[in-house]
Amino acid sequence: MCPVKPNSAIRAADLELTLEPVPDSSARTGVHTLTEFGGLEIGVWEMTPGVMPDVEADEVFVVLSGAATVEFADGTAPLTLGPGDVVRLAAGTETVWTVTETLRKVYLAG
Repeated sequence: MCPVKPNSAIRAADLELTLEPVPDSSARTGVHTLTEFGGLEIGVWEMTPGVMPDVEADEVFVVLSGAATVEFADGTAPLTLGPGDVVRLAAGTETVWTVTETLRKVYLAG
């Protein structure tokens, strides 16, 4: 963990992440936990182009860079994501992420 101390800043867009292969995909993902605050984990997550199924945590995130589509198994309309988007995902939601430009987000997860 790279803790964010009170009254300090970290450049989330420039933070180096170790990327790992996504099983059965050409994509790679990386995550870096920054700190915990009020019972939430706060961190930076990145995915390179490719497709990945996921089961979501309860989370809010802000897209810093990149482009992706998130499809929902329950038939909810897909989300098209880009820089500046703020998204809320519910725990247990089954999704498929299709990243077309490496996506980086700052997340808060409970």
